[in-house]
Amino acid sequence: MLARNAESLYWIGRYVERADDTARILDVTVHQLLEDATVDPDHTSRVLLRVLGFKHEPDVSLDVWSLTEVVAFSRDGLGSIVDSLSSARENARGAREVTSTEMWECLNTTYNGLNERMRASKRTGPYEFFSYIEERAAMFAGLADSTLSRDDGYRFLLLGRSVERIDMIVRLLLSRAGDRPSSPAWVTVLRSAGAHDTYLRTYRGALDAQRVLEFMLLDRLFPRSVFYALTEAERCLDELDHQPNSRVGARAEAQRLLGRARSELEFLRPGAILDDLQERLLALQETCRELGEAISKQYFHAAPWVAWTDAGSGAYEDQLEGEL
Repeated sequence: MLARNAESLYWIGRYVERADDTARILDVTVHQLLEDATVDPDHTSRVLLRVLGFKHEPDVSLDVWSLTEVVAFSRDGLGSIVDSLSSARENARGAREVTSTEMWECLNTTYNGLNERMRASKRTGPYEFFSYIEERAAMFAGLADSTLSRDDGYRFLLLGRSVERIDMIVRLLLSRAGDRPSSPAWVTVLRSAGAHDTYLRTYRGALDAQRVLEFMLLDRLFPRSVFYALTEAERCLDELDHQPNSRVGARAEAQRLLGRARSELEFLRPGAILDDLQERLLALQETCRELGEAISKQYFHAAPWVAWTDAGSGAYEDQLEGEL
């Protein structure tokens, strides 16, 4: 398929997942700020901004509403929920021939409904806006799964979703890497990832940092775990390669990065997950950055095409005449 369409689908997957995960994380943080009077709103808000990768923090003191304004409603292009959905919609607009009508209508309707939901949330509280984003992201994922053929286009969409999910979960865990193993903040991690109920069923209600980290990093069945997302992204790249049975192993840098990250988690010594946790998470975050660059270079890089012209002396010279 065309590189521009592949890139659009990849970024649609990333942007929708980013909006969904940001809404989940912000929802839990806002509830914590509203319900716990002992929490410092400004400090907690700034921690969240660093977790989400916001490089420019406001100079004024932050509270629930100012935090929501920056992370959810802002239109300054720095990665808010509204910015992410706007970018997803623009990518879908430019790739209509490879997305289904239902997917486009879902994104377009979601974007057009943002202003109304923002006004309603300012009257009744931000929860309504977060619920709207989570529901629409779930609808989009369901429409993609049910209306797209399992071809390369679907694989690029799923690849983008998986890469973004890895990055967001790692950011979330990094925010709690220095907490005590018995800290109640680990419940916040589970709720932010939509994993609380599934975790309780898996571990029969036992709650500690070791189990939470095992669940969020290593679980092979939960779709928001890092290991599951790594495996899903690796499978997409294998299928996109179309020549997966190389005698010398993975040939592309993106596949090597994913395989190495997945193997390091898969064969981690039992009980050692808390050892060097911050370094391990930072390494995963760096892997996500390198992975994005490798995927872009491998599949989306616009190479010049060559036009051969008569130079007048019988020789030929190549000229760069644009991009593929």
